[in-house]
Amino acid sequence: MMRSGNPALNKKTFENFSNTSGTVMTLDGTVNKTAISLGLLMIAAYYTYSNAIMDYILIGFIGGFIVALVTIFKKEWSPITVPVYAVLEGLALGGVSSIYAHEYADIVQQAIFLTFGIFFTLLFAYKTKVIKPTENFKLGVFAATGGIAIVYLVSFIMSMFGGGGLSVMNPTNSSMLSIGFSLFVVVIASLNLVMDFDFIEEGAEQGVPKYMEWYGAFGLLVTLVWLYLEILRLLAKLSSRD
Repeated sequence: MMRSGNPALNKKTFENFSNTSGTVMTLDGTVNKTAISLGLLMIAAYYTYSNAIMDYILIGFIGGFIVALVTIFKKEWSPITVPVYAVLEGLALGGVSSIYAHEYADIVQQAIFLTFGIFFTLLFAYKTKVIKPTENFKLGVFAATGGIAIVYLVSFIMSMFGGGGLSVMNPTNSSMLSIGFSLFVVVIASLNLVMDFDFIEEGAEQGVPKYMEWYGAFGLLVTLVWLYLEILRLLAKLSSRD
């Protein structure tokens, strides 16, 4: 059984496909589609970041969530929906980044560098077999991701009732416990990339249609957005200790 902590990539993602086009999904093709999607995301993010436009944060995240749902249920639309998702997430991330940049100098550049650094390092480690995602590895990351999701949910519910959410989620909380939690989340988000690479390779081996490269890129994009936001949060907490 293939496991993934990524909601876009689960054990049923590549089931029940009949490929009549003759062209199949590949890992390299998915990486190329991911690069295109990231390019669109960064262009949109730069627009809202450089102009300090905060109004698009909610629009981007809500719109991105809706497009993500459409993509999950209509995978054959992914060549269209994934670029749209990338642009919407970029609009939101640019606004969020602008807020962080106003409070902490150089934090956005550091977060971008670390996110891409982790992505390419883990991709290289996976392709050279330095990291081998065994079943126990997958199960551990899946369980840890589920635990983090529960913490997010509890914090969200608390904030809805005026509680302000869990303190470990607060970017200004510079306690060792809070920093340790964010570091743990960054590590688990990073390891999810390895699971995503493995999952996509499994799909390629099954000979699924070429358009699933876009869907694989979508799965990677979901993880990368999560990783970037958590790196921002971690760096903010570390900066608050100065």
